[in-house]
Amino acid sequence: MLKEILSILEDDARTTKGQIATMTGISSNEVTKVIKQAEKDKVILKYKAIINWDKVENERVWALIQVKAMPQKDVGFDAIARRINQFPQAHSVYLVSGTSDLLILAVGKNEHEVADFVSQKLAPIEGVQGTVTNFVLKRYKEDGEILEGGTEIKRQPVIL
Repeated sequence: MLKEILSILEDDARTTKGQIATMTGISSNEVTKVIKQAEKDKVILKYKAIINWDKVENERVWALIQVKAMPQKDVGFDAIARRINQFPQAHSVYLVSGTSDLLILAVGKNEHEVADFVSQKLAPIEGVQGTVTNFVLKRYKEDGEILEGGTEIKRQPVIL
């Protein structure tokens, strides 16, 4: 029951409790209880809208920053991640496999703001050994939603 409700909310957080009750066959009161408990238990962390900022403003730059770090005794990469989490430019922070240890999705008003974040805030953190910054040139899909051009795929005609 919980997983079904969570899937519905993940797909569309604006789905009403009544709609969820209809979709699941569970009473509206029970849906409300399940959602409140999930919020209390921090299973549901936040309700959000996916915004195509390119249609609203041009002053937003996205970057994927790979971080090579030295894990700390008894806490691994968690202490470094907690420090990074404090910066408003760090939109998302992940522990990853591969040639880097952490991956940060950073957002800034312009390239300078992201560069300042990397050079003045991120690089000086104890344990950070190096960074590689990749600026996002165009976003096609965000959180499962296609941002531009819809889902239609245009193909060239096949001539036999």
